[in-house]
Amino acid sequence: MPLTDKQCQNAAPGERDYKLADSGGLHLFVTTKGGKSWRLKYRFGGKEKLLTFGSYPDVPLREARDRRDAAKRLLREHRDPAIEARKVKAAAHLAAGATFKIVAERWYTAQLGRWSKVNATKIAQALKRDVYPAIGALPLTDIDGPAVLTLLRKVEKRGAIETAKRIRQHISAVFGYGMAEGLCQMDPAGRHLVKAMLPTPVGGSQPGLSSIEEIRELHATIDASSGGPLTKLASRLLGLTFVRPGLIPTARWEEFEGIDWSDPTGAGDAAEPIWRIAADRMKLELENKADDAFEHVVPLVPQAVDVLRAVYRLSGRFPYLFHSVRSTHQPMSPNTIGYRYNQCGYRDRHVPHGWRTAFSTIMNERATQLGTEGDRPIIDAMLSHKPKGVSAAEMAYNRARHMPRRWELARWWADETMRGLPPASELLTGYGRAG
Repeated sequence: MPLTDKQCQNAAPGERDYKLADSGGLHLFVTTKGGKSWRLKYRFGGKEKLLTFGSYPDVPLREARDRRDAAKRLLREHRDPAIEARKVKAAAHLAAGATFKIVAERWYTAQLGRWSKVNATKIAQALKRDVYPAIGALPLTDIDGPAVLTLLRKVEKRGAIETAKRIRQHISAVFGYGMAEGLCQMDPAGRHLVKAMLPTPVGGSQPGLSSIEEIRELHATIDASSGGPLTKLASRLLGLTFVRPGLIPTARWEEFEGIDWSDPTGAGDAAEPIWRIAADRMKLELENKADDAFEHVVPLVPQAVDVLRAVYRLSGRFPYLFHSVRSTHQPMSPNTIGYRYNQCGYRDRHVPHGWRTAFSTIMNERATQLGTEGDRPIIDAMLSHKPKGVSAAEMAYNRARHMPRRWELARWWADETMRGLPPASELLTGYGRAG
């Protein structure tokens, strides 16, 4: 028999949870703690499913029956009431501005002043590529730990373990922002999730070659690979300067000093041209990014200038040395060099960041063999490693004091790693100046 309001009111908790049946699959579920909620059992697509309508007495008996009847109408139209309910809830959250994407965009805008332009771009790309397709349209309150973990494992599967860890931090920050705004009560991407993620491989996730002979072979392999010359030249410049890989595609012509671009013979070049990378482009603490003392100065040995002159013939008219294939006014994708290495058989052997590993390993071993232990801090400086506790004044002083030795080490590295390789201009065979 159908329930009455009196029965609903008098339903007392028992030793176990129990149900009071109404009709048409509707029942009142009573817990051992006295909680009461309306539920509808139904079948859809050959599977038994359960839909909750709310708690009693907030949802009275009459309203529960109305919701049951509405669900039955959806079933007759071959629509799943549970899915339709989620759509309504999502639309309501969207109108209230509480979907993950909307909240994430507000969080992103609020943080822009704390990030460098490069870092802000990377975070925006990660959200758009890996996060929004998975959970962007969901209300914050509908996202749980398993949903976040699923998207992170997709990132891990492509070998980007460190990227997955950073994305978890971004997602967690968005939930923290949402909690502050009263849009959710918990963070499903908190640090507890780290225990279910893959650990960083021992020795780091940036494999690099460990001998001069292997490096020469890599250069020769990339030179001989198929595809346009810009990627080959970008790889050469990275190997000669061992800067952080993200600085190569975003390099602009005005950063290079002491090269007379109007004279292809190089007669007008300075004796020691340099690449001056502003502090705000470096991987520094925020308070140091506005201090010119923390800029990174890279010696441009003849082999590097040779590469730059070849690049100038291709993209000298455009803002970026290494521009995108889609637009000459946008930088090359940060993944381009790594893709070329993978195509040439260097997956898991050498990545773009591996140049820094290779330079550090080989140069420090050489310092040990020669007994020039004083080169170690200079090698660190060439890798733009900032010693802890060093002030801006000390940084500027040390850079000036060690610059002659940095030039000596840079020349040795270039002479050894580039020995036997053709001039960069030979990579331009069949290509004229772009534009």
